[in-house]
Amino acid sequence: MAEHAEDPSFRFFPQDYRWSHGLLGALNSAPWGGSEIGEVNRVGQALRGSLGDDLAWFRAWAAAAVRLETAGRARLAEGHKRSGAQYLFRSANYYQIGERFLTPKTEESNAAYRRAVANFRDAAANIGRPHIEPVEIPYEGTSLPGYLVHPDRAGQSGRAPAMVFFDGLDITKEIQYFKGAPELAARGIAVLLVDGPGNGEAIRFRGLPLHHETERYATPAYEFLAARPDIDPRRIGVMAISLGGYYAPRAAAFEPRFACCFAWGAQWDYHAIWRRRFEALAAKGNPALSVPAHHIFWVLGVQDQAEALAKLENFKLDGVVERIECPFLLLHGAGDEQIPLEEAQLCFDKVGSRQKTFRVFTREEGGFHHCQIDNLSIGVAAFADWLEDVLRP
Repeated sequence: MAEHAEDPSFRFFPQDYRWSHGLLGALNSAPWGGSEIGEVNRVGQALRGSLGDDLAWFRAWAAAAVRLETAGRARLAEGHKRSGAQYLFRSANYYQIGERFLTPKTEESNAAYRRAVANFRDAAANIGRPHIEPVEIPYEGTSLPGYLVHPDRAGQSGRAPAMVFFDGLDITKEIQYFKGAPELAARGIAVLLVDGPGNGEAIRFRGLPLHHETERYATPAYEFLAARPDIDPRRIGVMAISLGGYYAPRAAAFEPRFACCFAWGAQWDYHAIWRRRFEALAAKGNPALSVPAHHIFWVLGVQDQAEALAKLENFKLDGVVERIECPFLLLHGAGDEQIPLEEAQLCFDKVGSRQKTFRVFTREEGGFHHCQIDNLSIGVAAFADWLEDVLRP
């Protein structure tokens, strides 16, 4: 993470931002059933001598995932549904944490990803609460895969509020679940987790590359929820994480029916971000990246830096966020290594909403790093409280 003598954040691999970031992503899913700290530590210890070897990273996580998958399915066969589901949830998460560093994808990595999706679905079918329903969202002649996490409505009447939750550059709908979706469901808010173009199954198995017009799939996601008799169409919001700090504001700017917008980590000019990253790489620098740089070529469907920059030219929020009218929340870490705080402030200042909130997490309190990777729980508490208030009937 950030190089600072007083930075208290946990860094398993101090010399490697990406690997430390990846391992933190596993650790911080523990509150919602995505990991067990002892299991994550065992994988990290096994990788100590392989720093930077992404194939070794993949295979170490896959080995842990296989062990849990085997144990989970044995428990299901014995009739122990909840414990079996818990094992399968962690297996699904470990498969995907390991696989996301590999591009181009291989037969081996795609097989692991398919196992992750199958394990997540089987876990969802056996966990009981929250009820997780696999769904398909119509999209331009095809569909996007998702999960509808049903809300706990005990003691509440009427139709439920809901959030559409899109991924980031390298996040997936399964990983998103472990970033607080059960917390929203427990508060009576439904969550629609979606692999948009460029993410998850949509890019791996459906050939749908990333593009800048988020509204092309955000509007179908809104309409999917609004058509349901259990969801209140007046209380459907949109949220997204990391690069999703571009997706969610863009969606709210061009789909005015969204009741609120939450950007988990800011974006402003993603073209400029990648131009600086490519320049740093050319100078043998080490820009803060959550996945290898070649990942951007794959999700955009391009071959080189020039093509990537041409595609990224439109990934800018200047002239877009001014259109947002619904309540708006932005969470950002003061020490975010990927997106500077000054860019977050610039974005927030331009947002057109009359009701808008900017929450910056400091080094002292935690949540200081990218999307609160160093303390996810306080980030989830902050946005869950805000959404609970904003989406009240």
